[in-house]
Amino acid sequence: MRYYFPVYLSILLLSITQIGLSQDAASIHRKIPIDPKRWYQLTNATSRLDRLFDADLSVEINLGYDKIINYYDAYYPLLDNEMIKIDSVRLYDGNGMGTVPFLLYAIDSNWNRKLIASFTGSEYNKWVGPYPNRINTIQLDTVVEKLRYLMIRSGDIFPTEIECYGYYKAPSTISSIVKKPIHLGAYFGVNGYEWDFENPNINPYIIDEKSFSAVKNFTAVRHYLDWEKLEFTKGSYTYSPTYAGGWNYDTIYQRCKMAGIDVLACIKTIPSWMQLSYPVNLRDNENIPAYFGLDYALPQTYLEQAKLGFQYIARYGANKNVDPTLLRVNQTPRWTGDDINSIKIGLGLIQYIECDNERDKWWKGRQAYQTGREYAANLSAFYDGHKNTMGPGVGVKNADSTVKVVMAGVALATTDYVRGMIDWCKELRGLKADGSVNLCWDIINYHLYTNDATLKRGIAPERYVQGFSADSIAKAFVSDAAIYARNMPVWVTEAGYDINQGSPNKAIAIGNKSALITQADWILRTSLLYARNGVQRLFFYQLHDDTPDFGGLYATSGLINENHTRRPAADFIRQVVQKFAQYSFKQSVSSDPVVDQYVLNDTSLMHVVYVPDEVGRTANCTIDLNNADSAIIYIPTVGSDSMTVMKLKTNQGAITINATETPVFVVGKRVRNAAAVVTDSIKLFPNPANSLLQIIGLTAGKTNEIYLLSAEGKMLKKGISNNAIYAMNIADIAPGVYFIKINNGTNLNGIRFIKTR
Repeated sequence: MRYYFPVYLSILLLSITQIGLSQDAASIHRKIPIDPKRWYQLTNATSRLDRLFDADLSVEINLGYDKIINYYDAYYPLLDNEMIKIDSVRLYDGNGMGTVPFLLYAIDSNWNRKLIASFTGSEYNKWVGPYPNRINTIQLDTVVEKLRYLMIRSGDIFPTEIECYGYYKAPSTISSIVKKPIHLGAYFGVNGYEWDFENPNINPYIIDEKSFSAVKNFTAVRHYLDWEKLEFTKGSYTYSPTYAGGWNYDTIYQRCKMAGIDVLACIKTIPSWMQLSYPVNLRDNENIPAYFGLDYALPQTYLEQAKLGFQYIARYGANKNVDPTLLRVNQTPRWTGDDINSIKIGLGLIQYIECDNERDKWWKGRQAYQTGREYAANLSAFYDGHKNTMGPGVGVKNADSTVKVVMAGVALATTDYVRGMIDWCKELRGLKADGSVNLCWDIINYHLYTNDATLKRGIAPERYVQGFSADSIAKAFVSDAAIYARNMPVWVTEAGYDINQGSPNKAIAIGNKSALITQADWILRTSLLYARNGVQRLFFYQLHDDTPDFGGLYATSGLINENHTRRPAADFIRQVVQKFAQYSFKQSVSSDPVVDQYVLNDTSLMHVVYVPDEVGRTANCTIDLNNADSAIIYIPTVGSDSMTVMKLKTNQGAITINATETPVFVVGKRVRNAAAVVTDSIKLFPNPANSLLQIIGLTAGKTNEIYLLSAEGKMLKKGISNNAIYAMNIADIAPGVYFIKINNGTNLNGIRFIKTR
């Protein structure tokens, strides 16, 4: 994944003589202020347009060489009550010439497009005007007004700078972000398949209990569901059993509902009968969901997929009043005695449906890639039959208006793609009665695997690469959702790390901490990061490895072993869900170490504490527990069903701990008689240990001398702490049996632990 992302935190207002223009300054002729980060592009550009508007004449613009479309289109929307009136344009011509001109358009409120400047690069290091045959004239022949968008179409040449002159009025106040309280449990979903529920080697019609025991560690499942399994033969639908694979979806979804596990049905790929419309060399089940040769920009192109969505939600949605004459199932048995599909309506098993997966597949060629505007046309058909213009039985909302449509998670985690979708809807679906854009999806969705191409490995979720991080990307999506989509929810439906050390997305060993344990730390911290930033749901990739022991990308991202036992990441997830699923993020009080506050029913307060790093760093951290007499500390523990729990006395309502890269959860407790609070005896965690040994239960506010002794009694290390928890680095000592001695006024000898490899 790449890490260049627009973050719309403010509107940059520049002029020749001043910064910050008021609305009543619109009568002054000046250089038009342009916010470079407001531009969005419609194809897979590898860099942005910011340098066209940075006053630096020397930097050549290059948007990349692997574009999937033969030209770059970029849009600049005006915000509410913003006004731009242009009478002059100049462009700086640096080096080189192109064969395809650079074009600047103005678009009015009716989406009429007018060319206002053309650039060919025919000059050298000089300003030129908007007309190639009159390079010294910057004044436009006709003043451009009533402008709603600027648009750039570029081929193989760019100016190094653009300046527009005229009159400007600043926009109204930008919509603010509204963050809703979301339970922490929402950040522990998982991606999976039907074979994660049913065992085809035993009986594909019933739930395999051993498999389902692994699923129950998570709060939600994103079900990768191939179109062909539902519609093996065109116009004839199967669910239980499916004609492709013989799966029983009724049973899977019913069992998930009983267990309180939400299901996001991600209907993806195209069936074989649609693939046959493509030339042999272009056939791929991940092509755009349409017959070959149709216009990707038209909703009607996606009629078959929109019909499928209607049929699926009519069955699994909550509306029991769907007209049964619109429904079709294949009732032909596959063999004598086979179960037969029947029409069922309003089973109430699916609340969320995702229209395909990663529709920006630039790596698979144009036949698999949709621009944001093309995908919006696809969604408009899938959502409601393009506002009910495509006939009966088309679009999921016409089967159940309450179901939530999730846009396909974009592989290139940039808000540009979503912005193109929004503007297509603004143009071709119009506005609702309340003035909002009539969008054809309910949830914004993106994918992000935090890794570093230079290091060829995964990285901690808090780390920056090329100036961006999972944190800044989340802020960009949540901010754009507020500005352009009235605070539409944002989800991340793929994130995770491989464990095979040949993968460029691998978790790494840190000190003597294995890659599996690092994966657990980073997975848990990814959930906490998205909760902190207002993303409303998270699904990890994935339940089981795609290809165990293979070093390919995403091949070993599984959180569950082949024998259905938990890996450490699933241990951590189970433990946090078990204890804190109903808590909601309140605020962050420290960034390093991270100290975030969560609340339960606005009363019970919990702190989560950790170091946001990937080098085994620790840091002292004092937490104010609001005059609590004691602190209960919950420590995620590998190989356990529940967290390790410690109860410690506070020092005047505060507790000081030595934070590590594994998050711990701290809850204050107040008792009527403070003198009755008993601190747990000294404990060592983990034990056995291989990298960091935590000594828990020290006397806070008092000098604690900690000695590491060999089995023979020889002192190997000494530490001093005034905190309740102290972390000692034991990575450099040999495996074996050791002892901890503590001197804090009451000598404690002979606390035994084992150092492992």
